[in-house]
Amino acid sequence: MNSKTAALQVRDFRMWFAASFGMSFALQMIEVIIGWSVYSHHHSALDLGWIGLAEFIPLFVLALPAGHIADRFPRRYVLAVATTLGVGVALALAAVTASNVHATLPYFALAFGAGTTMAIGTPASRAMGPTLVPRELIPNAMTLRSFAGQGAAVIGPAVGGLVYGVSPTSVYLIAAGGLAFATVAALSIGPGIAPEAAVAARRQAADVRSVLEGLVFLRHTPIVLGAILLDLFAVLFGGAVALLPIFAAHYLHVGATGLGVLRAGPAAGALLGAAYLIRRPIMRHAGRTLLSVVAGFGASMIVFGLSRNFELSLIALLASGFLDMFSMNIRSTTSALATPDAVRGRVTAVETVFISASNQLGAFESGLAASLVGTIPAVVGGGCMTIAIAITWWRLFPALGGVDAMNELEPVIPAALALTAIDGAS
Repeated sequence: MNSKTAALQVRDFRMWFAASFGMSFALQMIEVIIGWSVYSHHHSALDLGWIGLAEFIPLFVLALPAGHIADRFPRRYVLAVATTLGVGVALALAAVTASNVHATLPYFALAFGAGTTMAIGTPASRAMGPTLVPRELIPNAMTLRSFAGQGAAVIGPAVGGLVYGVSPTSVYLIAAGGLAFATVAALSIGPGIAPEAAVAARRQAADVRSVLEGLVFLRHTPIVLGAILLDLFAVLFGGAVALLPIFAAHYLHVGATGLGVLRAGPAAGALLGAAYLIRRPIMRHAGRTLLSVVAGFGASMIVFGLSRNFELSLIALLASGFLDMFSMNIRSTTSALATPDAVRGRVTAVETVFISASNQLGAFESGLAASLVGTIPAVVGGGCMTIAIAITWWRLFPALGGVDAMNELEPVIPAALALTAIDGAS
């Protein structure tokens, strides 16, 4: 068995890998083209922020209940429901685009629908991956998961940008096809290492306490909490993705096709990072590496904000993605190894709110900051804040900075959760 792709030798993991890729490919394509469509109609930075907020609201409201659902019901079916909803959103966007609608409200509403798809599907999808392979393959599985997500994030925006120049409607039809493919792949997944019968045995009433157990777990597990919060603030303040249409149109003058390339830049860098990590996984000094790469991510955003050259801007985005992949890999592996399966869906849901949602909330923050202080100060200032956050984390979460070999981490159920976990398993 090839150790670099060992998890892919497991049939159910291959099906999950395909479903994850299809969903990410389609949603990334939808996200970038909605932003370009709205900005090309009205040239408003604040509209880009509103698109991000429309995607954030359902993630914030629905992710925690969706995590509880992912711990109570077969996760492959929950994922299939989400991707089926996404097919409807993509087809509606195709209809709006074909009708040459310029009003922003339909796009905001459908961005809300795309956010709902992510809110429902992401906790089930991310919680499922570690249950489909033996424990010793979880680090490899998490790296491959990142590889699938970032590969989709490279291909989706690039294809979307190229196709948009020929037929804007076709972009959304392709996205609908990707989500339909993800639905079929999700339904093809078997029960995995953790049998669905065990999941059914853990079913419990959907009261407030059980829904919030992911938050309780994180409050008592500083290593996982610190990693998630670090990623949250880095993306919230350091990300500039939402402002790429402004850079493409006014600073770099590269149009929709150039926007697709720029939008794919961070993901392309992350894909290179994932390929590197598959060949040379992080064996030691994981905590120190995490904090260092987050600071490097902030520095790359400063370079991007100051650049007026397309090639230099693209290199800065590539570097940001490469460094961010190390951060994502350490965070996802730490979370997968340290989280018991009984609360995995709910913990993943909190990650969805803190990480995935931070992209959309970060988009709103970027759009608002750009409208208030200007695009360049917003990006450069965000990069500086990210560096400051990485430095601060050494003191706030010393346990995280002290993590050495990730494969030595073990799941621990905090005392505050011990009773409910036992009750749920009985």
